[in-house]
Amino acid sequence: QVRLAESGGGLVQAGGSLRLSCATSGNRFSINAMGWYRQAPGKQRELVATITSGGTTNYADSVKGRFTISRNNSKNTVYLEMNSLKPEDTAVYYCKAVYRRSDYWGQGTQVTVSS
Repeated sequence: QVRLAESGGGLVQAGGSLRLSCATSGNRFSINAMGWYRQAPGKQRELVATITSGGTTNYADSVKGRFTISRNNSKNTVYLEMNSLKPEDTAVYYCKAVYRRSDYWGQGTQVTVSS
């Protein structure tokens, strides 16, 4: 059973930065794609950014140029560097890992951006 543990959320003023981390454990083989998703109150969960095991990245248009996803395969950890944060970035951020054709999710970490 793969487990994901997110960290790094918090409260920040608009224009500030935060770095989220997500560490996986319980996997015997390499994790495939990893990604970050977010869900704001009253809204559906949406994709923020993904990264393949080879390092190919994909971003939502709303975060392009502000957020950067990266991963350390030796540590089975994925990161999300968030800069120039806006109040509309406020949400619970979830980490997802694809492992042996199954999706695994973390418990989420709250990011709040004040205006």
